[in-house]
Amino acid sequence: MPMKKTFDANARALPHVQELHAYVPGEQPQGEGWVKLNTNENPYPPSPKVAEAVAGEVVELRRYPEPVSARLRAVIGERFGLTGKNVIIGNGSDNILDLITRCFVSQEGAGHTVPSYSLYPVVAGMSGQGMIDVPFTRSMELDVDAIVATNAPVFFLTSPNAPTGVAFPLSAIEAVLQRIDGILVVDEAYVDFGGETAAPLLNDYENLVVVRTFSKSYGLAGMRVGFGLASAGVISMLDRVRDAYNVDRIAQVAAQAAFEDVEYFDVQRAKVIATREATLKQLDALGWFTYPSAANLLFTEPKNAAGAAGAAVAADLFDYLKQSRVLVRYFAAHPLTCSFIRVSIGTDEEMEAFLTAVTSWLNNA
Repeated sequence: MPMKKTFDANARALPHVQELHAYVPGEQPQGEGWVKLNTNENPYPPSPKVAEAVAGEVVELRRYPEPVSARLRAVIGERFGLTGKNVIIGNGSDNILDLITRCFVSQEGAGHTVPSYSLYPVVAGMSGQGMIDVPFTRSMELDVDAIVATNAPVFFLTSPNAPTGVAFPLSAIEAVLQRIDGILVVDEAYVDFGGETAAPLLNDYENLVVVRTFSKSYGLAGMRVGFGLASAGVISMLDRVRDAYNVDRIAQVAAQAAFEDVEYFDVQRAKVIATREATLKQLDALGWFTYPSAANLLFTEPKNAAGAAGAAVAADLFDYLKQSRVLVRYFAAHPLTCSFIRVSIGTDEEMEAFLTAVTSWLNNA
């Protein structure tokens, strides 16, 4: 019997891949009985028209999908006063972030605010590039001068911010665009819950890319569809590095059905916003500091029964909630986030379960 042939994958991988740390998503619990408020998913199902569209497409699965998602591009472009040439569709918005990085991020590295979406360093690392950090202070005000000073070929800005939910004014975003030579990527994953879109600025700034997702406000996180809006020239470059057939047939028709059912979208979005504001009042009544949120989440700094806050308090609450089968998110690694927990907005019943567990923690601490 021949000896087993070994292969040291780590040693043989490219140097930048050896250094790469993969993105760590929120925990996906196994079994029933969990209140899942840790990954900013929509608590409500997508439009009923999605199921109809998907059912009608099943018979066509033997055929390849439309290569560039042309119909979906046209529909999205029209909504924003653009054409299909200004739109690209991705396998989730993460796919579009990767395309932007592959096209435009050079050895200088990409820039981003910290804290923000933790995937940005991963997509830069996959291309062998680093990141230039622009740290927030607790005020969460956008430091335009610091962003400009990075001189980054691409700067990623999440607005509303993750994990805090804070939205940035268009005046600040435009101030950045006026002063930089590179591309500003405004990642608007949460904008439908209260932020102001930067899309109108596309008419005046060809160095702007607006990135959106169907995962949050449209309830299609399991389908993986995102889109980017930009000048025709930028979209053309992104198409050169886009995988062939990068979005499948089912995803294309599901996204279009959800996008076109505006009435359903508006109703479900309003429900999430109302629940967020009701929950915020409850947290305010506890005397907790919570950032003003324009997203489907609340980033709150818990205090224990003695009135103390801090990293140990937040970690203790996070653990207690998990023991109570309520999942939230805790970011321990950064000094600005370590005393907070992030709570996704669920149904009214799910938020009541969260608040009941919080009360129990306060009574038993």
